[in-house]
Amino acid sequence: MQGLMMNRPLKISDIITFASEIYPYVEVISVRSEGDIHRTNYLEISRRIAQLAHGLESLGVSKGDRIATLAWNGYRHLELYYAISGIGAVCHTINPRLSNSQLIYIINHAQDKLIFVDLAFVKLIENVKESILSDIKIVVLTEKKYMPKTTLNVKCYEELISNRKETFEWPDFQENTAASLCYTSGTTGEPKGTLYTHRSTVLHAMMIAISLSDSLKEGKNVLPVVPLFHVNAWGLPYAAPLTGAGLVFPGPKLDGDSLYNLMDSERVYSAWGVPTVWLGLLQTISRKQEIPRGFGDVVIGGSSAPRSMIESFEKLNVNVCHAWGMTEMSPVGTQGNIPHSLKTLNFEKKLDIKSKHGRRLFGVELKIVDKDGKVLPHDGSTQGNLYVQGHAITAGYFNNEAANTEAFDSDGWFSTGDIATIDHDGYLTIVDRSKDLIKSGGEWISSIDLENIAMSHPNILNCSAIAAPHPTWGERPILIVIPKKGIQPEKNSIINLLKKHFSKWQIPEDIIFVDKLPLTATGKVSKLTLRGEYENFFLNSEQ
Repeated sequence: MQGLMMNRPLKISDIITFASEIYPYVEVISVRSEGDIHRTNYLEISRRIAQLAHGLESLGVSKGDRIATLAWNGYRHLELYYAISGIGAVCHTINPRLSNSQLIYIINHAQDKLIFVDLAFVKLIENVKESILSDIKIVVLTEKKYMPKTTLNVKCYEELISNRKETFEWPDFQENTAASLCYTSGTTGEPKGTLYTHRSTVLHAMMIAISLSDSLKEGKNVLPVVPLFHVNAWGLPYAAPLTGAGLVFPGPKLDGDSLYNLMDSERVYSAWGVPTVWLGLLQTISRKQEIPRGFGDVVIGGSSAPRSMIESFEKLNVNVCHAWGMTEMSPVGTQGNIPHSLKTLNFEKKLDIKSKHGRRLFGVELKIVDKDGKVLPHDGSTQGNLYVQGHAITAGYFNNEAANTEAFDSDGWFSTGDIATIDHDGYLTIVDRSKDLIKSGGEWISSIDLENIAMSHPNILNCSAIAAPHPTWGERPILIVIPKKGIQPEKNSIINLLKKHFSKWQIPEDIIFVDKLPLTATGKVSKLTLRGEYENFFLNSEQ
């Protein structure tokens, strides 16, 4: 027997319609590529989204068409999110930090019909134009007076939407209609596309709105430092309007001083981003000896946050939520806020919990298995390959059957590529990416564990532990370190710190000081690049 309830499809357009009615005057604040700060609200945004929808139709965009964006975080990018998906097309967010060859591959693989490009990235399209689809149309995200001189045949965004109706009859379609497309950074082969649906996107927004309710509050501003081009900015463009939280977009300025000043002036309560971003902010806070006004919450994901970073924020009375997820998961899978029952724990025990990667969100299921696929116990110590399934998790890569054959087990669970433990209380701990584990003399060493302890050294700004081929032991760890500005730590002081926590065979064979670490297109340290740079480190030393 079926129930007797209305069956309305979950659609992204309903979120902005809701926000415009219930939270009409909640602000959306953007640092623009033009150099100024722009202020609007959900009501005005919804009207411009309607105008953009009419503009898209005037350009011949129809249901299922892939429409690309190449832009920083800002209100125009947000408008594209809703207008493109609202008419049934697919919003394809492209990472401008990718190489030219990756940009070409992604645009051609997606078969994009239009590209909306930020002023800062017009040159990128000029560089690849001859290698991408010849009939692709290009719209620059600016107004007429700022239109760039370019060899491209381009249209102006503000002219495209001006003088159009401020209302739009959003069409009905099935909730499993494709809504957006995001490609992985392609560190192990060509980038792979994750194709999100309206249903998965709306559910994911609800999932994080419920699970991260302390971060998303009516009357509070949230800052997506995580880019809009990276897996839908972790769902914030949808969850913030849903909850009545204001949005503050940083545009291209992501250094510590710029973030601090923006957060301080706009009273940002919650900020979301990867660990490398927060290193810069913490340096600015240390110099100013105070946090930005109104700042009380930070969500850290993308890669593991060092315990020392979590401790630094917590000592400033800034709540840290250590989250984990993947592009293929929409992306948030776990959150690490302390439950009410454990609020009375002392500071160090709270840090122990927050240094883990959190507990699953509703709608996400986790399992760890051995090499034969046998499910392993959740005892907090048994390590296994991490698999996931759920409402907002991919069921297959976009037009890539070859990748699909390796990504799923026989029961349809998705392989994350992580080695993890899960404890009795449901807390996930990522031991390492399977490809980043160091196997020395037949024993496994976690690069994450080494990094987390090393980062507690007072003179280390950032570091990365990698495996380098070794003629005797197969692999040995080396630690690549960025010292704090104006300081040169002693190698022995770092080694002595590590000796307190690790066995002799786990200690890095050498420590190398550098001025910077290579980053991936999503702001993580690129261990793939480092492994390439140091692949002959021990082999050459033996000669």
